[in-house]
Amino acid sequence: MSSTHIFKVEMTCEGCSGAVERVLNRLKGQGVENVAISLPDQKVTVTGTLSADQLLEVIKKTGKKTLYEGVQ
Repeated sequence: MSSTHIFKVEMTCEGCSGAVERVLNRLKGQGVENVAISLPDQKVTVTGTLSADQLLEVIKKTGKKTLYEGVQ
């Protein structure tokens, strides 16, 4: 079953949000269905079947400070 997880990610520019988008898009079809990024809000919303912990590990690979905010 899919759920939508929200993360607060320290992103300061398009390059930052692009890096986060790239690592998450690699998982499309492997548990990630949709990725929405709001640079002004520094929020990343991910819909899929992966757990919050799995997604957190993937986002942290970008080197950005990331906090899990909850399920939408």
